[in-house]
Amino acid sequence: MDSPANSQKTVSDDDEIDYSIKPELYDSDLDVKDELWMSKKRHGRTSDAVLSCPACFTTVCFECQRHEQYVTQYRAVFVVNCKVDKDRALQHNTVPSKVGKRRRDSEEKETLSAQSERVNSVVCSTCSTEIGVLDTEEIYHFFNVIPSEP
Repeated sequence: MDSPANSQKTVSDDDEIDYSIKPELYDSDLDVKDELWMSKKRHGRTSDAVLSCPACFTTVCFECQRHEQYVTQYRAVFVVNCKVDKDRALQHNTVPSKVGKRRRDSEEKETLSAQSERVNSVVCSTCSTEIGVLDTEEIYHFFNVIPSEP
């Protein structure tokens, strides 16, 4: 069998490339177009960050608010590329337990059920990595995401 060098002429000369024609993939107005697309998505509202999945870097939120106390956590109402796992409900305790005070078990269970909130797990729709939770008021709370500048 003949080698490619023997069967056909190998072209590797820069003289045959026409540099006067701009490449098709180049767009000098791309940054302006991207900024317009992003402002349409946000409807003129501002965001603290753009959130991405830590495993596959898929964008999961364009508009969010950073938690005041826990700076690595964010909350949002509108998300993209997220799936809510309705089968996996988690229990979130909204009131910290009191240390040092003893109460009867039945009394403690009643208080916990009244003060705890059920949340559903939220996963990335691309790679199924758990990235946050969805509460009963349909607010997404992200804790396993990568933030970037909006």
